[in-house]
Amino acid sequence: MIKAIVGANWGDEGKGKITDMLAEEADIIVRFQGGSNAGHTIVNDYGKFALHMLPSGVFYSHTTSIIGNGVALNIPYLINEINAITEKGVPAPHILVSDRAQVVMPYHILFDGYEEERLAGKSFGSTKAGIAPTYSDKYAKIGFQVCELFDDEHLKEKLQTVCVQKNVLLEHLYHKPLLDAEELFKTCIEYREMIKPYVADTAAYLYEAAQNGKNILLEGQLGALKDTDHGIYPMVTSSSTLAAFAAVGAGLPPYLITDIVTVVKAYSSAVGAGPFVSELFGDEAEELRRRGGDGGEYGATTGRPRRVGWFDAVATRYGCRMQGTTEVALTVLDPLGYLDEIPVCVAYELDGKEITNFPNTVDCYKAKPVLKTLPGWKCDIRGIRDFEKLPQEAKNYVDEIEKLIGFPITLVSNGPGRSDIIHRKPKL
Repeated sequence: MIKAIVGANWGDEGKGKITDMLAEEADIIVRFQGGSNAGHTIVNDYGKFALHMLPSGVFYSHTTSIIGNGVALNIPYLINEINAITEKGVPAPHILVSDRAQVVMPYHILFDGYEEERLAGKSFGSTKAGIAPTYSDKYAKIGFQVCELFDDEHLKEKLQTVCVQKNVLLEHLYHKPLLDAEELFKTCIEYREMIKPYVADTAAYLYEAAQNGKNILLEGQLGALKDTDHGIYPMVTSSSTLAAFAAVGAGLPPYLITDIVTVVKAYSSAVGAGPFVSELFGDEAEELRRRGGDGGEYGATTGRPRRVGWFDAVATRYGCRMQGTTEVALTVLDPLGYLDEIPVCVAYELDGKEITNFPNTVDCYKAKPVLKTLPGWKCDIRGIRDFEKLPQEAKNYVDEIEKLIGFPITLVSNGPGRSDIIHRKPKL
């Protein structure tokens, strides 16, 4: 069985926890897109971890973790992350890295920061991890695949060519120090030695595993609303966040992906710029931000305060549809227990009309939320493992979300830990 775990919203939905939980019965976990620009927070018996490059299943000794060809690979970051988890007592994970993955070069990170600096107040809110420049170079055909690190002559020649182009921009657009091809070559040799033990033809490995009936999890980064094509462009990430791309980013036939678990937050949160129709502000936002997540709503990568808002049924239904959802995992239900009443965004008002289909980015900026208020449950629901034992108001809230989005909710997370999960029989 091949199952994709993806997000319906702006990212930070809790995919890491769901992947970590499902990985217990998996053989292989694959990262198929993105890079170190977003993180997954995991709380387990070893402690609390914020992973950025590693798949969320690395805490199980029986699994193989794969960095797929669709990933923007920051090699030092990956090695540091491996060392960081093993230093905390986690057994050394079995990791394979695609020989076709794109390498995040040092100048990609520099260019990311320079462009944000140049744009100033009109920036896209980049994490400055070099992801956009890496993917830009990939599609301009001047990027570096992992396999290219192992051919000295080819590597030297290509670095010279790339430096000519990059230095024009550095000198005349950014007014920054120029790149040195020899120094970059030395860095690439260091990268090669770091990554050499892990490099493999992961597409061939995965195909054989699928033929042998192995359980494979495909772990997405961010959410549908950050997808390059179908998200709130241009405030999006630089790779596809959709389950459909998992086949491309992992190197698998698309028909082998049978299950798509879409992770949905019980309220909304977002990092970065762009329209956010149900967003809260002031004290109301700060209270939800402080109570939310598994330690407050702050970015796992940047530490930046996340924007927060009420559950957005319009955006979430769209995100689930674009993902091709077969089942939904609803997360962070427990933080809402402080509220007497819980507003839910059930529609948008746009140009004097009420709409329920998610609009394009231009129209999103003009949209206003249409809210419906549901009763709160006013108690702590952590530790409950049976859906029927939840307060009636909490059950009603979940039932209403399922009805609004039109996709079956099978899992409900009510705490940060691996075991804080409720299996639910959907009503759809």
